[in-house]
Amino acid sequence: MMRGCARSSGRCTPGRGRPGMTAELAAPRRRDLRPLLSFALVLILWDLAHRFALVDPRFLPAPLDILTRFVSELRDGTILADLAATLRRNLIGLAIGAAAGVSLGAVLGASPLVGRIIGPTVVAQRQTALFAWVPLIAMWFGGGDGGKIAFIAIAAFQPTVINTWRGIALVPEGYRELAASLRFSRLQYLRHVALPAAAPQIFTGLQAALIYAWLATVGSELFMNITPGLGGRLSEGSQLFKMDLLFLAIAIFGAVGLLYTRLAEALEAKLRKGNRP
Repeated sequence: MMRGCARSSGRCTPGRGRPGMTAELAAPRRRDLRPLLSFALVLILWDLAHRFALVDPRFLPAPLDILTRFVSELRDGTILADLAATLRRNLIGLAIGAAAGVSLGAVLGASPLVGRIIGPTVVAQRQTALFAWVPLIAMWFGGGDGGKIAFIAIAAFQPTVINTWRGIALVPEGYRELAASLRFSRLQYLRHVALPAAAPQIFTGLQAALIYAWLATVGSELFMNITPGLGGRLSEGSQLFKMDLLFLAIAIFGAVGLLYTRLAEALEAKLRKGNRP
């Protein structure tokens, strides 16, 4: 007889027999709410600090002031236009850098000879601090959109090429032997064997590229010529001492970065679920 079923009727009452089921289902929801609760706590403490004059409002605006600024920016459409300009540069640079990284990484991983010839240069480029490229990029591409997109592309390229290279180079020998027995061409081997086998490693690189590209977007708009974008508003708030605008731009940068992180985690979870036997 099943637990939770009445012996006389044979019918089962939902929830009986497994009293911990409700708690198990509710646990993930509680975990999802924890970041929101911590964020709400920070806002409450922040507001209380202003109400009791514990902070200087010239340097730390009240949350309500930032919200008021946000509503004002939404009404005239300025902040949305700046966000669109920033996202456009970010996505173009990310696409270029990730595509180049996967392509070159696949060649390096599939051809040991090419890996020995070009690999050290790729590794050296990876070890160079990202912002060391700013002066060179500014000279080659200028400080406008071209330079910013190139900088973002380099940031996305670095983790993608390394992880793709390693993932394909570490494909099990049995897979290689199977491809050889089937007389696969190098292109067929890459398409049908190496890339699917290295997919988790490649996705790890793409996940890192997503974050690096966003950080590079922030840096490019701050350290290169000021153009329309969130970085320009950040500089405006700093130079003109508009602290509400400064904190608003920081909050939007952080929110988009968090959204990218959550998106990458969701895609990774879906990929791992799809690879389960």
